[in-house]
Amino acid sequence: MTQITAMFVMLVLYGVLPAAGLYLGYRGIKKVTAPKMLAYKAMPQLGYIPEKSLPVDVKAALTQINEKGEKLRLIYGDTNNDGKIDDSDAVNETYITIQNLMDKHVPEAVADYRRLHDLDVGNGALADTTKIKHSDITGKEALLDILGTINTQFNELLNASYHQDGQKLLATNRYLQQRFDNPTVKTDTQLLNTTKIERIEKL
Repeated sequence: MTQITAMFVMLVLYGVLPAAGLYLGYRGIKKVTAPKMLAYKAMPQLGYIPEKSLPVDVKAALTQINEKGEKLRLIYGDTNNDGKIDDSDAVNETYITIQNLMDKHVPEAVADYRRLHDLDVGNGALADTTKIKHSDITGKEALLDILGTINTQFNELLNASYHQDGQKLLATNRYLQQRFDNPTVKTDTQLLNTTKIERIEKL
């Protein structure tokens, strides 16, 4: 082993490997100790917010909105029923409204609540206990009212979609029953028999 090779091995063993170990250890500890963030597929804008910074009932309301919003996006956005929303789908007003609620209104409402919450330098209970001036509700109650309104609207949209699709099924069933109970188009066998009878009559 030459002197240069020996120096290179020493550099790797006593320089690079310990530095890499320290870096990976630091990243691992940081990842373990980092607060868990909100993760909502339909509302990725909330991903910067630690879970612990929101009350349990607020997170429960957000979870419901996330689940229903994801369903509604597909119902009203995937107009060609190919399982994805892309440029080939026709955008309608209902879909835009749903997207605005999840992309803009919900994140803004949560951000407003967190600002109220952060105003209290003590235990952070200001937004949960203090009534807003000229109102009879707290900041937390105001946020829950907003989320409740959106949740109710999403329920109505899901309900409307259910009945609309149900009516389509009923209409399809009525059409098929009429089609096969009273066929108006002759089958190949019927056409063949009719042709034979016509030939015999001509003879």
